Amino acid sequence: MGRAKVDADHRAITPGSDFLQLNVADAPAGGLADWLAGQLRLAIADGRLPVGGRLPASRVLASELRVSRGVVTEAYQRLTEDGHVVGRGRGGTVVVAAPLPLPPASRPGGAAPGAAAVFGDEPGPEVLERMRAAPARIDLSPGVPDLTAFPRAAWLRAERAVVGELAPADFGYGDPRGTPALRLEVTRWLARSRGVRADPDHVLVVAGFAQALALLAHVLGRGGITEVAVEDPGSLGVRHQLQSWGVWTPPVPVDEGGLRVDALRASGAAVVVLTPAHQFPTGVVLDGERRRELRQWADEGGLVVEDDYDAEHRFDRPPVPALRSMLGEQVCYAGSVSKLLAPALRVGWLLAPPRYREAFVAAKRNTDLGNAVLAQLVLARLMESGDLERHLRLLRRRHRDRRDAMIGAIGTHLPRATVHGAAAGLHLMITFAGDVDDVELAAAALAHGVKVHPLSWHGQLRGRPGLVLGYAARTASEITDGVRVLGELLEDRQSD
Repeated sequence: MGRAKVDADHRAITPGSDFLQLNVADAPAGGLADWLAGQLRLAIADGRLPVGGRLPASRVLASELRVSRGVVTEAYQRLTEDGHVVGRGRGGTVVVAAPLPLPPASRPGGAAPGAAAVFGDEPGPEVLERMRAAPARIDLSPGVPDLTAFPRAAWLRAERAVVGELAPADFGYGDPRGTPALRLEVTRWLARSRGVRADPDHVLVVAGFAQALALLAHVLGRGGITEVAVEDPGSLGVRHQLQSWGVWTPPVPVDEGGLRVDALRASGAAVVVLTPAHQFPTGVVLDGERRRELRQWADEGGLVVEDDYDAEHRFDRPPVPALRSMLGEQVCYAGSVSKLLAPALRVGWLLAPPRYREAFVAAKRNTDLGNAVLAQLVLARLMESGDLERHLRLLRRRHRDRRDAMIGAIGTHLPRATVHGAAAGLHLMITFAGDVDDVELAAAALAHGVKVHPLSWHGQLRGRPGLVLGYAARTASEITDGVRVLGELLEDRQSD
């Protein structure tokens, strides 16, 4: 009698594991792998599984949970694709990156914290900073790279090697133009990847494109130039940055061929900021005819500021040469590693035309005496060793998959939207036909935990409504979920 009771109780026990107190009774029917992957992501995010921690062997965990080993290996594979873990053979499956902490859940039907401060009548100078700070369950903001993919192991190897080689004098003040090692590697990188030939002595290391714009405003302002034309639609951040230095930013329309050079001429501006390889936000490439027209405009005294912000991230088209490789010294060329490694590094480069070169160096010297040396030397080592190019190849594969997931989700949940700029970059632009308030739609999305940019933020001229959606920093499932929310919100508004 007692024996039978013990056996019955044993059969009633739900399979579980001491590891993270996982209990398969909590999993939805038919969704074991999704549930397990989600539990592991949560444990990595809240620190229960720290970077460097090992997951149980798939066979062991499957046995404890009484599920097939395939369920566990599928969950581990999803974490590997997300960049959270890596398999190290006999070393097991190890946590290598923690996602950003999850924000508080949005209140159902209410505005997410910070939404009122983000979406006002006009996007003011602090709007992008407020947007970045606003909590969201799924961040589809453009311009955000995959921060979980930062090559920590390669960076640490390079840093140890660099520190071991430094002489005491190397810890002093250096050349305000940047370290010779990085300036040399930048010229080699640009020659290989962008067709740009430059002398290392002509490279100026800067704290990202933002500082390049600040130095530009300073140098041009001293020469009496206070007007810089910008693409429309174009980067809201670039426009605000220039305006903060007292520079007027007349808009020049962009169409399927890129910036309209005839409209640039009509504006009367002597300087223009361009994103010719992958125009932000439309994704168009400045075509051959426009490049010839732009060369003629530059030959007549115009200055082109080329923001080559994400040219390395291309999928379905051949590389597009940088304008600097064609127009030479008529172009002030700027690039950075913000979209390739991480914005937090604050490392970029500037190639100025000869007539402005010394003025830029003087402005940099007077601003900060030069960028931090250690980060420059580590980056130079990554470039020299080939680690940076290997990292780029990994990112291209991952970003292609996420882009495809976003395009598929848009086709399913936003079937009437038009997709732009899918061949390269880290974002898509979508536009809507009809009367859609894109600011209202983006505000509603934030209220439901999804962060996107309204297209109208990035234009001074009136254009079609739409959204700018980043896909690099989110997983395929998160992207699909975020686009689904957008589709439901748009359908609700169009059915009212």
